[in-house]
Amino acid sequence: MATETHGEAEAGLVFHPMDQFQVTPLFGGGTVEWFTITNVTLWMGLTVLSIVALLVFGARGRALVPTRSQSIAELAYGLVYKMVEDVTGKDGVVYFPYIMTVFMFILMANFLGLLPLAFTTTSHIAVTAVLALAVFLAVTVLGFVKNGFGFLSLFWISSAPLILRPILALIEVISYFVRPVSHSIRLAGNMMAGHAVIKVFAAFAPLVLISTGIGLVVTPLSILAITAIYALEVLVAFIQAYVFAILTCVYLRDALHPHH
Repeated sequence: MATETHGEAEAGLVFHPMDQFQVTPLFGGGTVEWFTITNVTLWMGLTVLSIVALLVFGARGRALVPTRSQSIAELAYGLVYKMVEDVTGKDGVVYFPYIMTVFMFILMANFLGLLPLAFTTTSHIAVTAVLALAVFLAVTVLGFVKNGFGFLSLFWISSAPLILRPILALIEVISYFVRPVSHSIRLAGNMMAGHAVIKVFAAFAPLVLISTGIGLVVTPLSILAITAIYALEVLVAFIQAYVFAILTCVYLRDALHPHH
């Protein structure tokens, strides 16, 4: 086994697609503590700066004929505002700034992660779990603030037959507390899977330099596969941000209008 590994290493075929998700300190080595500045810290900071550059500086001119950055900012603003209004109703629009912030953070983090040598922060469950837990706690507190104990009617399906209501209530409670898990794993899993697949195909791209016969076939196919998956990942980056935001709107609607 050791001989095979050594032989593969010499051939240049050993690759580790999950290494791109490792959290490493920016300064020095050693273990990563909660206060350590890491590559995750760097790319989250760049995400925030990118959002500020687009939404604040890019749209501050408010020209009648918008620039590209202003057009993108206005498009994002209109998309999220319409989403909040359609899903939560007029009374949910007051929470638009929070949903817009979450949407733009995830969207920009996803897009930055597609850059060469970049780090995809949304591929880590630690990041997506914080975002999901923040949404879960916010809508739960809001539900009790707005409705008092009437918020518990969310779990009591009054339209169902009386004999089924306790069973359905138990299912509703379980599904409610599973929300942050599914909310976070969906985003992290999709981002991690796409980047890992790209890395796998990228490992076969230079095969023509090692084995001319096989490489002449495998290398072009690998490049085509990378191009196709990369294009798909651009779409996934947007879709995952949109799904996270629209689920946030759905949970917010349940908090504002818990009655079935």
